[in-house]
Amino acid sequence: MNNRIYKRIRQKLCNAVLCGVLAIGSISIGESTAQAAAAQQVFKDTTSSYAKDAIAHLVKAGIAAGTSENTFEPKKAVTRAEFATFAVRLLGLKPVKNNINPYNDVSMNAWYYGNVAAMTNLSILEGKSQGVFQPNASITREEAAALLVRMLKQSSKSTNLLSSTYDDAAEISDWARPYVQTVYQLGLMRGSDGKFRPHDQVTREEAAVMLDAILQKKTWSDQLKGHDQLGIQLGWQYNASTAEFKKQVEQSEANTLVPRWFFLNSSMKVTDLTDTSLLSWASATDRQVWPLLGNRSNPDLTHQMLSSSANRTSVISQVASYVKTYKLDGINVDFENVLPADREGMTAFITSLTTALHALGAVVSVDVSPDLGTDWTDAFDYAQLGAVSDYMVLMGYEEHWNGDPQAGSVASLPWVEKALDTMLAEVVRAKSILALPLYTRDWSSVNPAASSWDITLAEQGTRARASGSVRRWDADLVQYVIGYNSNGTPRYIWAEDSRSLSAKVMMSGERNIAGLAYWYMGGETADVWNAISNASRFESYIF
Repeated sequence: MNNRIYKRIRQKLCNAVLCGVLAIGSISIGESTAQAAAAQQVFKDTTSSYAKDAIAHLVKAGIAAGTSENTFEPKKAVTRAEFATFAVRLLGLKPVKNNINPYNDVSMNAWYYGNVAAMTNLSILEGKSQGVFQPNASITREEAAALLVRMLKQSSKSTNLLSSTYDDAAEISDWARPYVQTVYQLGLMRGSDGKFRPHDQVTREEAAVMLDAILQKKTWSDQLKGHDQLGIQLGWQYNASTAEFKKQVEQSEANTLVPRWFFLNSSMKVTDLTDTSLLSWASATDRQVWPLLGNRSNPDLTHQMLSSSANRTSVISQVASYVKTYKLDGINVDFENVLPADREGMTAFITSLTTALHALGAVVSVDVSPDLGTDWTDAFDYAQLGAVSDYMVLMGYEEHWNGDPQAGSVASLPWVEKALDTMLAEVVRAKSILALPLYTRDWSSVNPAASSWDITLAEQGTRARASGSVRRWDADLVQYVIGYNSNGTPRYIWAEDSRSLSAKVMMSGERNIAGLAYWYMGGETADVWNAISNASRFESYIF
């Protein structure tokens, strides 16, 4: 296994120093012309401000900036869009220009769009109502309290302490009381003259003091200066040439490549479609290659191999030979539609294959569907396969499949979470990889089983932006539901996008699994990768 990737995975699993070089929008805290200029910037209107030092600190770090070359306007109210920008920079995140706009009142061309979307993806900032953000509205002090608590991932609960702390405690909104109590206890917001002033606008100097207080706490700021630890990021090649696949990988987070090279055939010969140019490129760019060994979803052919010890041995010998010849890092076994009667043979095959490949220094990963208590997964003994193989890759999609009589999500968050937890009950976290969909499905409302088709995330976005289309965020499924008409027939899409994928990445991060996989490379829109990086980074913080 590549030492650099191994160390990343091990560090993630051992909860080592957490995530990412502090980013300033798209600029890192390394030396830059703009940052050097900011460090020397002197504002003529902050000399008498109580926040003078905090402002200077944040400007030097690139988190805040003046409103002109010589002015900061400390008494000016902070807008919701500005606060989103400050938060992205402080947390070391990247702007994410979501392909599906979360809000109807935020232009995708606005300077702050990527920051507002990034905060929305992580559920730090929320709209005022469905599809409404009000980017130019000012932030109130009680709203700021809520944002700070969410930024720092703090739990909040109401107590009776507010009434004894602030004379105007009764004016604090019920929803905000737990947040105000928490920021008070954290020392991030205090108020003045015995009052919290919950509905007052937050000024730029107040915002500077709040944010600088976070950086002044060493245990928090140290985490913000850490390095990203994404673990395994496995990407499958599909319907793409080698050149196209390379480009897809270059634009992604993928560090482990799965080209579709090896397949069973009826003579028990394993088809070899290896492209050595990809191997050379992967080696030069420090990426692993685990080619796919597939059965083309053919249950009879698979039974022919798994039910015969001689056939299993023959296939393993061929695969081992390819691994040795091409110096492969591993093999990804993708057997689907396997008969329940082949459960024992499947376990025997993976056991022997892993032994053979370990002798060559290669790993074995096994793709499995969610265990829904049906015969679709009866052939896969989660516990045994997880024990003998190096990795189990849970294909966290097809909740509703092509041909399903009931239209619905390909991968709603509750369904994926349940599927992963089911696998984790039998497979150790260090061996578990969650595969996420970079596709979705377009459904007819009239006859879903006969009229649905897979679409890429780019195609999904085109439909979402089409004239007459509507979208609604479903907080239970944690994804958008898009509706539009095609030739007079209503059609629906349960969308996968940066926002829904962020939630799944954070859920998997909470479980500290080995990594993520993506079916399939090229199905995504460009914004997805920054969203995934942000979600992984933010989830790793332990404030």
